Amino acid sequence: MNVLMFGWEFPPNISGGLGTACYGITRSLADRKTRITFVIPKTYGNEPHDQVRVIGANQIDLIKSKIRTERLEIPVECLSVESQMVPYVDPELFRKQHMAQQEKLKSTTTSDRSLAVEFTGQYGPGLMSEIHNFSVVSEYIASQTQFDVIHAHDWLTFPAGIAAKKLSGKPLVVHVHATDFDRSGGRINPRVFQIEQDGMEQADCVICVSNRTRQTVIEKYKIPAFKTRTVYNGVEFGKTNNTISLPLKDKNKIVTFLGRITVQKGPEYFIRVAELVLGKMKNVKFIMAGNGDLHHEMIRKVADLHLSDRFFFTGFLKGDEVNRMMKLSDVFVMPSISEPFGICPLEAMQSGIPTIISKQSGVSEVVKHALKVDFWDVHAMSDAVHALLSYSSLSKMMVRFGKKESGSIKWEDAATKIQTIYRELIRA
Repeated sequence: MNVLMFGWEFPPNISGGLGTACYGITRSLADRKTRITFVIPKTYGNEPHDQVRVIGANQIDLIKSKIRTERLEIPVECLSVESQMVPYVDPELFRKQHMAQQEKLKSTTTSDRSLAVEFTGQYGPGLMSEIHNFSVVSEYIASQTQFDVIHAHDWLTFPAGIAAKKLSGKPLVVHVHATDFDRSGGRINPRVFQIEQDGMEQADCVICVSNRTRQTVIEKYKIPAFKTRTVYNGVEFGKTNNTISLPLKDKNKIVTFLGRITVQKGPEYFIRVAELVLGKMKNVKFIMAGNGDLHHEMIRKVADLHLSDRFFFTGFLKGDEVNRMMKLSDVFVMPSISEPFGICPLEAMQSGIPTIISKQSGVSEVVKHALKVDFWDVHAMSDAVHALLSYSSLSKMMVRFGKKESGSIKWEDAATKIQTIYRELIRA
């Protein structure tokens, strides 16, 4: 079975959970003899190629492919996408790179005999243009590739998936890792919503990462229930390389938040929980790992509450850095306001960390041995943190059963379900 797959990022060059999920899915599918051509806007040359063929849209020669450059001009008004509406966006990055990215997106890069589209592969101010250009180049890639089914990950690649389906007539699967309702806190961007809805309507099957996301797809996007399927994510945990510099715990307990520092992830609730916990016990430090549009605002909030000596902001972490941080943690907290799934809690449980998650997360559907609290109930969440830090028997029980439970949630299971969907569509 041959699959043409579209994504926006691929390890090790990732900005968040989307790339991690894509890698887990593709590698497990490849282990099951599924041949995958994975297309992303830009390759860096260090992507793993042992099982998956990775192609960068920036590698396509427009002259040889005979793509008309006028097709690369976005056919609709290019709307500015606010940072909270787009996954992984940091406004500071906007300010630093805005002019440079705009110039890159208006031009092409030439060599002696080639002409190619220059993609940033980032979530910047020219994102809508990049999405359109990606769909145009992906249409050509589809014309040069043998495949049985198309698989597009998240809204950024839905136009590319639609273009490949129109060209080939092959079935299209769209994979919803998050919706604009999750990312924006309800303040949806009409253009993003339309792209999402178009992709779901054109798809032959819509894969959702949780039942929570599936209900959003059915109710908010008006997609027939029979077209939707829930396939939970998995988790993979690697060996730790102790190279990152983080403060030693000494006698302090460490409570950790890991994720994009955006409205969706609830970082403000984490800080409120920290304030309540520190009102009961002093030997605790809090780590907020990640980056995002609320990063500086959260730093100011911590300072205003006079908690700076108890807080540590690491910035964005990945790979071994995440593993190292997990090893230092005594409690992991994910207070997300709206989390389609949530891989980080599973990684924490695999690391032997007692974990607290919001009830508003997809991962809460598949785990029993994590404490579940409404994101807004900071008193209940702070009580949970206090209990895990104070009662070793409770903590040890959560660690023992949590590690066993998270170890059974595998990408291999997700790949088996996805393969079944492929076969059903091909036979239809």
